Amino acid sequence: MAVKSSRYVTIKGIKDGLVFQFDDQCEFNDLVTELTYKLEHSHQNILTGPLVHIDMKLGNREITDEEKDTLLDILSQKGNLIVRSFDSPYEEPVEAPLPEKHMVKTISGMIRSGQVLHHEGTVLFLGDVNAGGTIISTGDIYILGALRGMAHAGIDGNEQAVIAASFFSPTQIRIADMISRPPDEGESRESHMEFAYLQDGIMKIDKMANIARLGRDFNVFKGV
Repeated sequence: MAVKSSRYVTIKGIKDGLVFQFDDQCEFNDLVTELTYKLEHSHQNILTGPLVHIDMKLGNREITDEEKDTLLDILSQKGNLIVRSFDSPYEEPVEAPLPEKHMVKTISGMIRSGQVLHHEGTVLFLGDVNAGGTIISTGDIYILGALRGMAHAGIDGNEQAVIAASFFSPTQIRIADMISRPPDEGESRESHMEFAYLQDGIMKIDKMANIARLGRDFNVFKGV
């Protein structure tokens, strides 16, 4: 059944992306129905072209983790939509603000061939970076998904930055000014959860279980 009017989901353009404003009084199923309809019918034009950052605003709606995942899943299925923020008044506040340099931004979606995601600071990306796709950050890059494209961490010269992925099989990785390419075709190497880092000016790759040896402060993930 078609949605007759845009009662529950309002989509507004801003300077660097889109804001999805959700009605906080309607039934959650009605919200899901209208969001799906708009993405598949009335607003198909936003699904073409470069990556689009999405800020989701729930108003005073209290939602469960399952409902939140449902909304994120709908948006993540659209290849060029990257969820940048999810605002709800019922999110538990962080006890104390973290220094800006330690803040981690969580972004979900998929980076397809020809798409580039650029972030200032450390980024936790929930999704895959496909071959031909690129993720760039001034800080660390942590990918809960497959890295098959290019990743460049510490682009402003930060040689302490790391690149980590659940499935580590990049076409190219860069940390600061150092570039590393994948092994030659004649070399075989199992791809699994790994991270890349610089040591004495040399790019090294190790199993994720050994990242603690670098003395990383994983309290930076507090509140993510």
